[in-house]
Amino acid sequence: MAKKGKAPAPEPAPAQAADPDAPPPPEPVAPLSVVYCAVCTYPPEYCEFGASLTRCKEWLKEEHPDLFDKYYSEEALQTKVGTLSLEAQTKLEKDMAKKEVKAEAKAEAALKKKMASQIIIKRIERTKRKHITSVFGLEAFGIDLKKAAKQFASKFATGASVSKNPQGLEEIVVSGDVSDEILEMIENEVGVLKGIPADNVELVEEKKKKSAE
Repeated sequence: MAKKGKAPAPEPAPAQAADPDAPPPPEPVAPLSVVYCAVCTYPPEYCEFGASLTRCKEWLKEEHPDLFDKYYSEEALQTKVGTLSLEAQTKLEKDMAKKEVKAEAKAEAALKKKMASQIIIKRIERTKRKHITSVFGLEAFGIDLKKAAKQFASKFATGASVSKNPQGLEEIVVSGDVSDEILEMIENEVGVLKGIPADNVELVEEKKKKSAE
């Protein structure tokens, strides 16, 4: 009986020659680079819709003079408002100036209000051995209360949550007497606790009222 052998492996198909008439592969497209204004955060071509055009133009002229010439050179402005009458151009400039002044005044008022805000760190006695610490006023300085509570809970390995005080305003309540430690964290701008002047922080102690005999 004849011994069966293995079938020979099929020969690899010959490589197909490249088609000389085929178009070359497309060149890779470079990623689009977009410039954003450091003043209003808009792309420079949209700065005029913000409330700080003057400062935007100053920044653009210093950082990107080529883009400044593209959008604000005399030729660019003439092209842009060439169809407007002199009266309309004057009115547009006055409206923009009023808008900027109003925005600057609003920002200044907000800053004054912020700097006048107080943060109250209160040590509250529950029993002779148990205390809690409440922190009120952080949101006036742009601090996210939930993130701050999470940071306190992690730092002190204790409970910390956002709740409403008797006046209906939000505050952070931390288990334990950690008022001095929280003050130190604020002074050292630890984690999310940044931009708070130490002079705006006040420590308060609230003792448990003694029951009438």
